[in-house]
Amino acid sequence: MISTIIPCYSADTSGVCSALYELGGMVIVHDASGCNSTYATHDEPRWYEMQSMIYISALTETDAIFGNDEKLIADIVSSAKDQNPKFIAVCGSPMPMMIGTDFDAVAYEIEQKTNIPTIPLHTNGTRDYIYGASEALKAIAERFVKPAERKIKSGVNVLGATPLDFKWKGTVSHIRQWLEENWLQMISCFAMDSSLDEIKKASSAEVNLVISMSGMETAKYLEKAFGIPYVCGVPVGELFSKKLAEKLHESIQKRQNLYPCTERISGSDTVIIGESIYSGSIACEITMQKGYGCTVLTPLPYENSVLCESDSTLKSESEIREFLNQIISLKNPASVITDPFYQFILPEGATLIEFPHFAFSGRCFDQRIPDVINRNIKEFYHD
Repeated sequence: MISTIIPCYSADTSGVCSALYELGGMVIVHDASGCNSTYATHDEPRWYEMQSMIYISALTETDAIFGNDEKLIADIVSSAKDQNPKFIAVCGSPMPMMIGTDFDAVAYEIEQKTNIPTIPLHTNGTRDYIYGASEALKAIAERFVKPAERKIKSGVNVLGATPLDFKWKGTVSHIRQWLEENWLQMISCFAMDSSLDEIKKASSAEVNLVISMSGMETAKYLEKAFGIPYVCGVPVGELFSKKLAEKLHESIQKRQNLYPCTERISGSDTVIIGESIYSGSIACEITMQKGYGCTVLTPLPYENSVLCESDSTLKSESEIREFLNQIISLKNPASVITDPFYQFILPEGATLIEFPHFAFSGRCFDQRIPDVINRNIKEFYHD
């Protein structure tokens, strides 16, 4: 994403750290000393209230020039013996990418020396957080989820939950309550408010609920490995939450993947900028409540299956500005639901409806992130 005014989204390394934060593992970002503070202050709301073993390797210029991987391996092995983590994850930043660090080989050496499961993750710090979170969650599923002896009736795994996309406090508990109200049971959540032991039981679920693109690759793996179908959507609002629960039951019965986040009216009355599945779910609720046409604009990684034909996938600031100008010229006034930082590139005549996105604006508006799980979202309607 090319920007001159608005910020960029969190990087793939932050996606890894966010996805694995609560699972009891030790995460090492191969990067220069001090870079952990950037992650902690911009991309992690849990940092001051919840401990996690996330470290920076303190890569020096000399180590980079000479490719001193032995120092990296020795430091991780020494720390692992002190910390005794459930697993080790090693990921990269721009400099390891430039010098060609072999993370697969590094992880192999660490696991041989520690006998602790070690996961190589191929981030480089230049891509969006969804890439990192997606690879990390899939790697956890591949390494730790084993075949279940039996399926748990109406069991659901929630995939793609990180505070980069969702309000940290309350989201998962509200999803769990919503599932129970609709005769469904949460088995695990990848990976907020859930333990590694719970995630190990994921194969006992009958269906997966994908609430962000960070969980899509995990959903595909669990379908291939254990035959679990998935449904894409977030239980936002009152009407769409009810519909999504029905789709989960339908998926269990028919053993089909379903995409209710795309079952909406295409149009340009309202533009929603953000992560594709979450934005599409909000658009569905607006369509069901008021009949408004909504266009989702996602600058983030996506799949065609979770978008409508009229949705947009522009990435650069100039392209987004031009797209919004075209919308306003056709429909004035028009509403734009997005993070408050987008106000600086909105054209005249556009009505901003704030929906802060932690992966975009960090702590700046985190107290204003709304709780929309299974709740009325009438503040997003326009008359």
